[in-house]
Amino acid sequence: MNMFDALQVSASGLSAQRLRLNLIAENIANVETTSTANGGPYVRQEPVFAAMRQPRSFQDLLNIEQRYDQAEVSVVDVIEDPRPPIIKYMPGHPDADADGLVRFPNVNIFEEMVNMISAQRSYEANVTTVNAIKSMAMKALEIGK
Repeated sequence: MNMFDALQVSASGLSAQRLRLNLIAENIANVETTSTANGGPYVRQEPVFAAMRQPRSFQDLLNIEQRYDQAEVSVVDVIEDPRPPIIKYMPGHPDADADGLVRFPNVNIFEEMVNMISAQRSYEANVTTVNAIKSMAMKALEIGK
């Protein structure tokens, strides 16, 4: 694996964690959204990551088949959380049903905060990797001086 491949792998990780942070922000922003265009409460979103090998040429494709090669992080899907909405008794709420029950999104702020910290740490790890690769490249350029 050369330096550019390592940079590509880290860049894919940065992109995936950025999307994850955007989804977390969307979940937190909609924690009180009881009515959407679909007619129900907001449903929590989360990304599905997968390691994807990215061949750049036919030779790369052969190398991937013959041995393990670098794998980039790819977001293969964004899924909705299957947990049911949170139901609260609030008879004065505009979205309350005939029994006075309101369906709130299945978003747990504490869970979102833990996910946010995890995504932030993963993002920082990828930034550290990029900086280390840049430092190695600079040191390699200094060898010829």
